[in-house]
Amino acid sequence: MATLPSDNTVAEADPTPPQRKKDRTHWLYIMVIIAVFAGAAIGLIAPEAGKALEPLGKAFIALIKMIIAPIIFCTIVLGVGSVAKAATVGKVGGIALIYFLIMATFALVIGLVVGNLIHPGEGLKLEPYEAAAGGESNGTVDFLMSLIPGDIAVLPTLVLALLVGFALQSMGKAGEPVLKGIGHIQAVVFKLMMMIMWAAPVGAFGAIAAVVGKTGWAAIGAMATLMGAFYLTCALFIVIVLGSILKVVTGLNIFLLLKYLAREFLLIFSTSSSESALPRLIAKMEHAGVSKPVVGITVPTGYSFNLDGTAIYLTMASLFVSSAMGMPMSLGEQISLLVFMIIASKGAAGVSGAGLATLAAGLQSHRPELLDGMGVIVGIDKFMSECRALTNFTGNAVATLLIGKWTHEIDIDQARAALNGSSPFDEQSLEPDVHGSAAATTGDEAGEKERATVNA
Repeated sequence: MATLPSDNTVAEADPTPPQRKKDRTHWLYIMVIIAVFAGAAIGLIAPEAGKALEPLGKAFIALIKMIIAPIIFCTIVLGVGSVAKAATVGKVGGIALIYFLIMATFALVIGLVVGNLIHPGEGLKLEPYEAAAGGESNGTVDFLMSLIPGDIAVLPTLVLALLVGFALQSMGKAGEPVLKGIGHIQAVVFKLMMMIMWAAPVGAFGAIAAVVGKTGWAAIGAMATLMGAFYLTCALFIVIVLGSILKVVTGLNIFLLLKYLAREFLLIFSTSSSESALPRLIAKMEHAGVSKPVVGITVPTGYSFNLDGTAIYLTMASLFVSSAMGMPMSLGEQISLLVFMIIASKGAAGVSGAGLATLAAGLQSHRPELLDGMGVIVGIDKFMSECRALTNFTGNAVATLLIGKWTHEIDIDQARAALNGSSPFDEQSLEPDVHGSAAATTGDEAGEKERATVNA
């Protein structure tokens, strides 16, 4: 009798932190929407005034550029360490990493194919800020822009991060304190990224006002085309690609899986981040018959390495910016960009806005002159963030079921019962000490079960 009140108390208290996170993100989302519509209105009603607001968008992009190198360095170094840890748990970790790499590459290719078919942004003919200003100098604007630190070269940072990551990996336990220290630095970098993202409404306001002031309704049409194409591509990717693989390998229905995860989708939609639903995904995959070791390895690893929606977004947005600037990328540049995004996108789900920083990193490393065209993306990025998060989340749920099947660590009958509703999920089973963190599910029990599987 004493246990039930305790469990109920936990169940009632557990949703409180996500609710607070939801509120903050909700306000940011509303402010961005208001800024976008206000900027578009000014651009249409007073084009010259809209053009004069361009420095606001340029300053926000400069802030994003400032944080690119630290984000790339921390995520890549820690990502290499994560690969090493995942590989040490045996067959599950190896299969998961191979699958994640294949699916991320496939999603990036899909984004490139769709982008080349629809040519989003074509005809806008945006100009770099310096060219648009006609060479005129504004002392106040120049002074304020000079206060923002300059960007650091991305490709050398990427190479250095890879070398440092492999060096720490080769050091074994001796390198763990350094990795832990870099993890703390990453937390600071991501906190700074969140602070910058709160300036997104101002940046979006200036960028959209300037773009619409220059091109009128053409800019609005181009942005609507990109958003529509992105949403449609993600939907088809989930239903056709992920759904087909899930059906062939496990016999399960993708639509029943989507219904099973409906509450998680609502949580993600309200926070624009799939991380808010991480504890619930772990619990629900275990309820669906996947063993604890497989869930404990696959789900946390997938949150950094299996970002299907982010991959589609990165390539489509890159092509949009290049088309809008009238500087289309050659096939060779697109392929090299794809390779860069495969590496740099790891960890892009760690914080809101990291996907935007990764996009800026890709453009800066290949075509720095395209960065001034990112102002349009800033205005509509929040409109696409929910779709990215939902696609990432669905991809990780499907991956967990697939890897459970491939490793013979899933009860298919239980999975069918969970998905069709005959074995409903118990919401009170979500206890923080069991599902509160990824680390809780990747402990000794997961290692012992995996070692037994490998030995068998």
